[in-house]
Amino acid sequence: MSLNRQEKALVIEEVAGQVSNAQSIVIAEYRGLDVASVTVLRKQARESGVYLRVLKNTLVRRAIADTSFDGLSDQLVGPLMYAISEDPVAAAKTLADFAKTNPSLVIKGGAMPNSILDEAGVKALASMPSRDELLAKLLGTMQAPIAQFVRTLNEVPTKFVRGLAAVRDQKESA
Repeated sequence: MSLNRQEKALVIEEVAGQVSNAQSIVIAEYRGLDVASVTVLRKQARESGVYLRVLKNTLVRRAIADTSFDGLSDQLVGPLMYAISEDPVAAAKTLADFAKTNPSLVIKGGAMPNSILDEAGVKALASMPSRDELLAKLLGTMQAPIAQFVRTLNEVPTKFVRGLAAVRDQKESA
């Protein structure tokens, strides 16, 4: 079913809105995937905060025109699925993880603002830790010295109490 001009304009506007907030776009060829697999992929994408959609390439070309993702236009050939994400790693990680178990999904490339990625670049991006993982590591690193300081401060009264208990036990046994 083809879209009329107004529907196309709405799709372009929706995609342009997603692209304006995006930190990464990953494109993949979905030829050969069955409906059940695509449904699983869409669920994983939703959980990761990734906008995943099959779109006409001409509509995407118009949506990314005059943006920092404009260089991606040359790669838009064939039946493609678009993953757009505000987290630079989420889209690449979602599609790369799904492609490991479903060889029908072929990652073609992607883009980050003002840089174009090939298939190897997308896979390298997918292997990086996500923003949440990096924040958790940073928080752990920041908490470690404070936690050690608290344990050290707690050790002084603990040793005192152990010493008193030893003196008490020694007097009881005598």
